[in-house]
Amino acid sequence: MNKVMSNKWMIALYVLPSLMLVAILIFIPLVLTGYYGLTEWNGAGVMKFVGLENYAHALQDEQFRESVVHSFLLALFSTLSLGIYLVVSLILASKIKGTNLLRKIYLIPMLLSSVAIAQLWLKVYHPTNGMLNSLLNLLGVDHPPEWLANPDIVLYAIFIPILWQYAGFYILIYYAALKNVPEELIEAARIDGATPLQIALKVKVPLISGIIKVTVVLAIVGSLKYFDLIYVMTGGGPNGASEVMASYMYKEAFGSYHFGYGSAIAFYLLIITLIMTYFTRKLTASKDDVQY
Repeated sequence: MNKVMSNKWMIALYVLPSLMLVAILIFIPLVLTGYYGLTEWNGAGVMKFVGLENYAHALQDEQFRESVVHSFLLALFSTLSLGIYLVVSLILASKIKGTNLLRKIYLIPMLLSSVAIAQLWLKVYHPTNGMLNSLLNLLGVDHPPEWLANPDIVLYAIFIPILWQYAGFYILIYYAALKNVPEELIEAARIDGATPLQIALKVKVPLISGIIKVTVVLAIVGSLKYFDLIYVMTGGGPNGASEVMASYMYKEAFGSYHFGYGSAIAFYLLIITLIMTYFTRKLTASKDDVQY
């Protein structure tokens, strides 16, 4: 076995199928997307090469620029929400009453599809019969807002179901990391007189900082390419107030049949995501982390 693994040609032979699969499923589509962005094409006719016209037009497109801002706002909200997930995970990992029930509740969103979640929250946000506005009416609010029809608040309203949707995913990651914290360290801190809050902030959180950094990257990257729930709930409306890069790309490519322009937007989305991933890794890196 050692003789085989020391042979570079044998190693290349074993790796080749995986490299081919990655090239077919990832790299070739990326290159084609970049190329289609250089063309004017409706998806069926003859492609017309237009050079960088689509890419230049995207930079001048007010709707595209707004969608970029909305995507970054969503990324910011998602990153801040990690603090909520971490607090819930710390509660679940502690030995207090009710944690068994909470462990079952937080997994519920993971069992539902994005479309089902969108339909559920459409009912919650319904302006007349929705649960939220009905509750506000009971509290004496005569004219509760139309959550998904008001351009000033629609993006914030959409963020709530997104936060709820991914709660189980991030809480599960944090909970698993916290359960791996050595009990001896916690007991030593407790013997030294540390309070539960001090144990959480000074012992547990620093020990899972590597996991927290990974989730920050996941939250930012996932938010930048977020699409499905927003598309089902608002379609990017009203008047583009909840439009994000992915939904705008879908509209241009599959709604208006501007596949060349849609591909240019998709390529911009790729570049922005790569840049944000790089800088996020740089900002969250420490001397103990592997640099790449």
